Amino acid sequence: MVVAGVLRQQRRLTGEQVSFLKDHSPGPFKMTLPSPNQFPAINYKAGVTDQFYPTRSHLLRDITGIIKAEIQALVADGVPYIQLDAPRYSYYVDPRWRRHLRDLGEDPEASFQEAVAADNACLEGVPREGLACAMHICRGNNQSKWYADGGYEPIAELLFGTLQVDRFLLEYDTQRAGTFEPLRFMPPDKTVVLGLISTKTPDLESSDSLLRRIDEASRYVSPDRLALGPQCGFASTAAGNLLTEDQQWRKLELVVETTRKVWG
Repeated sequence: MVVAGVLRQQRRLTGEQVSFLKDHSPGPFKMTLPSPNQFPAINYKAGVTDQFYPTRSHLLRDITGIIKAEIQALVADGVPYIQLDAPRYSYYVDPRWRRHLRDLGEDPEASFQEAVAADNACLEGVPREGLACAMHICRGNNQSKWYADGGYEPIAELLFGTLQVDRFLLEYDTQRAGTFEPLRFMPPDKTVVLGLISTKTPDLESSDSLLRRIDEASRYVSPDRLALGPQCGFASTAAGNLLTEDQQWRKLELVVETTRKVWG
């Protein structure tokens, strides 16, 4: 899919989902939107898109405006928890993807800084009373696949220190994510949801190993600012991941079981 014209929003991005959840959810719910940074790297094509947007930066600005408007609409809808999903931040931790950006004529460091600024622009001016804003950093999840390898160290100081969200949902289910050491840059007013449970494989993690890893993370972030969750969703697309529904429920039960042991 390539951007081949000036973007114009035709309808709400999440209007139907919000309406459905208001009618059917037993309690508060979260709505998730893509970070605007998801699109310029993969939907910008030289010779096509540049007829309408001279650079990826110009395209990013228009996408940012669309996401910002949707966030404001969700706030008006009374949605209490809004999350941005940002798979493309993984570009900046993986040497292969940094080379790919350079091959596209992009400076990885400049692109990273621009990406953080775009996400902050989406949240600028949003009333935060009674609202939780979160950011999920993804490394690929579609049909149990992944695409990025590398710890958070190259992006931690700027991303954790300046992104205006309340919570970071970070993937830590495999060694691909590196150590917990980059969490030393996490400001004291932010919560970290440790994605220690894999949504990619049916193997059930042990509660004891999860407890040990939570204890390791608490060396960098106090336990009262930690939480536990799966590393991503159980399905990026309708195709889902390589788990049965029952295996997914076992994983969610493990989240609850382990959380009660740590936080009561």
